[in-house]
Amino acid sequence: MENLPNCPKCNSEYTYEDGSLLVCPECSYEWSLEATNEDNSTVIKDVNGNILNDGDAVTVVKDLKVKGSSSSIKIGTKVKSIRLVPEATDGHDIECKIDGFGAMKLKSSVVKKA
Repeated sequence: MENLPNCPKCNSEYTYEDGSLLVCPECSYEWSLEATNEDNSTVIKDVNGNILNDGDAVTVVKDLKVKGSSSSIKIGTKVKSIRLVPEATDGHDIECKIDGFGAMKLKSSVVKKA
């Protein structure tokens, strides 16, 4: 029997192969074997634990104050075409443009995948 990796989402040991994907029967999570071979330190996840990729659309999950501005980014604001910055040292690992604010950096802990 093959030695398949545990589920990255729930850590279940009962994973199985379905074509080119690995599947977890306990949480129904699907992922590719290549994704498990990548360095996990560069994986950026949203507030719900979903893996983010360049070009994804995200939604802001809480009101954010903007330095130097009297207005704030409201909850539910949709941000399109994000760019991930995994080497960010200040925690702001998403670069994007927000209508009415321009280019900004966001933390992945305040967004969810749209």
